[in-house]
Amino acid sequence: MKYADIGLLANTHVRHLPLSLENKAVIEELVAQHGSPLLLLDCQVLRQQYQLLKHALPNVTLHFALKPLPHDVVVKTLLNEGASFDLASNGEVDMVRRQGVDPNSTIHTHPIKRDSDIRYAMEYGCTRFVIDGVNELRKFIPYKDQVQLFLRLSFPNADVFSDLSKKFGCNVDAAISILQQANDLGIRISGISFHVGSQTMDPQRYVYAIGRCLEVIENAQQAGLPDITTLDIGGGFPVSYGEEDLNIHEYCAPIREALNKVPNKIALLAEPGRFIVGPAVMSVASVMGQAIRSGKPWYYLDDGVYGSFSGILFDHGHYPIDVFNAEAPRVESVLAGPTCDSIDVIDEAIMLPKLNDGDLIVTRMMGAYTSATATEFNFFKKANIVALNE
Repeated sequence: MKYADIGLLANTHVRHLPLSLENKAVIEELVAQHGSPLLLLDCQVLRQQYQLLKHALPNVTLHFALKPLPHDVVVKTLLNEGASFDLASNGEVDMVRRQGVDPNSTIHTHPIKRDSDIRYAMEYGCTRFVIDGVNELRKFIPYKDQVQLFLRLSFPNADVFSDLSKKFGCNVDAAISILQQANDLGIRISGISFHVGSQTMDPQRYVYAIGRCLEVIENAQQAGLPDITTLDIGGGFPVSYGEEDLNIHEYCAPIREALNKVPNKIALLAEPGRFIVGPAVMSVASVMGQAIRSGKPWYYLDDGVYGSFSGILFDHGHYPIDVFNAEAPRVESVLAGPTCDSIDVIDEAIMLPKLNDGDLIVTRMMGAYTSATATEFNFFKKANIVALNE
């Protein structure tokens, strides 16, 4: 097994390392070599998560959404597994181009784009784009002979981390009108897409959306509009942040059943992000200092909500946090980040043993919306990402 500091690209041979507290000596060695804080990216977990979802949705082409963890090693690892990719910005185009991804295996799913964004993606070779309204449709008039568009529908879902239909997607009842206007403009809309929301725990949300999409496809056919040849069911596939077990194959069973009703001539796509990368990263932070405030221990870490724990603010994150001396007596404590800002508190009521300066705090499930949304506020550096099992 090799691990590499992504910034330095330094390779060192160590034994295969599943990311767990049992690997105290190896984690301490990595901190000694690379400093703290660290994010340990296990490429073997990336492979396992990709294959789990691939087997749960066997007839669906998985386009990994770069947004939750845009990183060269993630792209390279998933590319080697046969993944396709979901792009939403010029920077993401640059990342997949750098890794030699075939543009024909990409889709550009941001529903709102500047003309320069469209041209940038097309220069790379990506020709499939998502729209959700007439204003966006008209932007493709100059490129109508070169692109295929997907029309994104809205399915509001308040029971998720992020209800993406609040910001994007057209009403189902407006779909035929937009398809007709596209046809009148000579623009090919070949796909229907949706996103039920991030961390969707109820698979029936997909089932309902798939059913409504099939209604739109049938209505379009009856109206004499060009055939819809692709259905994109988006992302939102959940992972477990707690002790509960989540079997993705069982979770996807009703989705598979719903997809069995889709005509064979229609290709099926999905845009998983969190499910692939969420479990693949463990963070390691060090205790910088400590205090007693109102009778409660406070421990100040070298990482916080402006850094790798940014998901607490942006993603409603509640991550499994632990220490190596797990058997010691615990008291209610506070974990705070390093910045000079009172909002930088990770947990105000966490049960922890007595910690010393320099002790390590280890947090699992840190792959999605952590480093991607981290800042260097107060000039505290972001955590280095170290890849393992490449």
